[in-house]
Amino acid sequence: MLDTIEEIQTRFEAGGYIADRSLATSVHLARTLGKPIFLEGEPGVGKTELAKVMAGVLGSELIRLQCYEGLDVHNALYEWNYLRQLLEVRMQEARGVEKGQIGRNIFSDEFLLERPLLRAVRWEGPAPAVLLIDEIDRADEEFEAFLLEVLSDFQITIPEIGTIKSRQTPFVVLTSNRTREVHDALKRRCLYQWIDYPDMEKEWRIICTKVPGIGDQLSFQICRFMELLREEEFYKRPGIAESLDWARALLALGIEELAPDIVADTLSCLLKYKSDQEKLTGERLLKAIAVSRNFKAGLTLAGGSTAI
Repeated sequence: MLDTIEEIQTRFEAGGYIADRSLATSVHLARTLGKPIFLEGEPGVGKTELAKVMAGVLGSELIRLQCYEGLDVHNALYEWNYLRQLLEVRMQEARGVEKGQIGRNIFSDEFLLERPLLRAVRWEGPAPAVLLIDEIDRADEEFEAFLLEVLSDFQITIPEIGTIKSRQTPFVVLTSNRTREVHDALKRRCLYQWIDYPDMEKEWRIICTKVPGIGDQLSFQICRFMELLREEEFYKRPGIAESLDWARALLALGIEELAPDIVADTLSCLLKYKSDQEKLTGERLLKAIAVSRNFKAGLTLAGGSTAI
């Protein structure tokens, strides 16, 4: 399974993810070489979704570590269940266990709380686990340094238990929105892939795949409108996640074609900052809608006919 680049593209598309050949090649090499894949790009372009789809394709589990400022090793690796340990000591005292034997078992697997990294290393399923280290750029540099050892050897040392080595290398996906630069030492251990905003044809395919039932006219108008929006200097340009939200919203409202009032009413699906919404008003909005409505798409549907 997933022995070729073409098979990866086919299986991903069946899972609702349109992967171009460059990205599919990186996924193939990451599996073949046992290396993490580092995905960088603007928010909402499908970095996190890739890991979710990969888990589904492999029939394995997605283990997610959401990074944030102040994330420390214990929250990412493991913790001891101190409350259970304390209760065990009290119960042993009540049962009259000899003093020298009280608490000798509390640093065992029974009292260990697995966090994402340890869970991925100890995974024993039939297929490798998919470990998603999401938004690594939000974590501190100290945590990056800690990751270097884990990603190099896929083993974890717990002083009270010993060294635990992974029986099968997990498929590791790291994502970054570039809120800060990630250290070169971490990138060197990974295959790097930049995910950009999709072109019109790819975005249309994504929308048709993820929003079944949407009409050709509306889907093409959405893609053209999004293309125009991404040419503007917004504080936060809308990604494919916003395109899908908007497409689903318009479909739920029974809309078949873009119109000024409809776009104005649903703008909150696309632009999440007041300053950006204020930029897209008046003549600017009307022009974008007019261009989108008059757009004659040169894309070919799966059935062979040219849309609109």
